[in-house]
Amino acid sequence: MQVTLPALHEKYERGEPLVMVTAYDFPGARAAEAAGVDLVLVGDSGAEMVLGYPSTVGVSTEEMLMLTAAVRRGLHDPFLIADLPFGSYEASDEQAVLTAARFVREAGAQAVKLERGNATSVARARAIVQAGILVMGHVGLTPQSATALGGNRAQGRSGAAATRIAQEALALQEAGCFAIVLEAIPAAVTEELVRLLTIPTIGIGAGPATAGQVLVLHDLLGIREGTGARFVRSYANLGPEMITALAAYADDVRERRYPAAEHCYTIDPSELAEFRTALGRP
Repeated sequence: MQVTLPALHEKYERGEPLVMVTAYDFPGARAAEAAGVDLVLVGDSGAEMVLGYPSTVGVSTEEMLMLTAAVRRGLHDPFLIADLPFGSYEASDEQAVLTAARFVREAGAQAVKLERGNATSVARARAIVQAGILVMGHVGLTPQSATALGGNRAQGRSGAAATRIAQEALALQEAGCFAIVLEAIPAAVTEELVRLLTIPTIGIGAGPATAGQVLVLHDLLGIREGTGARFVRSYANLGPEMITALAAYADDVRERRYPAAEHCYTIDPSELAEFRTALGRP
């Protein structure tokens, strides 16, 4: 059964936790589909996780469209959201609407997500919503502006900072966002925000009070270098297993154990003889 916006709100009203995962390709989408998640986000974190950039700001609109389209081809039921990359929506409402429309039209996204709740982002969110495209907000730690925030660290740990996040979240809600991601903020602050807002919140490092949770597929599968952020929980450790498998393959090739007879195709002896005759061989 396809997950629609009304279905999401029905789950939210019933208090059923929403499950969201960030994925970037067809195999990841197929895994998310099979696992029965509610929402899939094609995050600009793909810049780091699959494209090798040092931060999220390096990824282009074209690259994000490619990743989103790949995920779309692997999904049927989950609700698909695409991140608007840095520099693709800030300049004007017109730029924001045109970019968001490309993700819907060309890549099959059902909604887009933009970061920050400042005046610019709120205006862009409102313009996109008014153009008939669903928007998810994102406050707290916003990786596109991590440098200005002092790095990838928790936000809202002072009264003033928490108040600013609350004001941003309310502004995004007023602009028409259907949900908001809360990233890397104290759980107690999240509890207050959840009481304040009337739309679903999706947490990542924001405690258990949110309507749903999101993790990056590569993080939860253990396909990454390093341990990741404090909020990351790995449900598998596939990275080392991938290396072990590749090393075993390399060893088999070098020792001529692979390919073995069972991996080879055969040809009828008479056909082989005809082929050899055509080559002028006995």
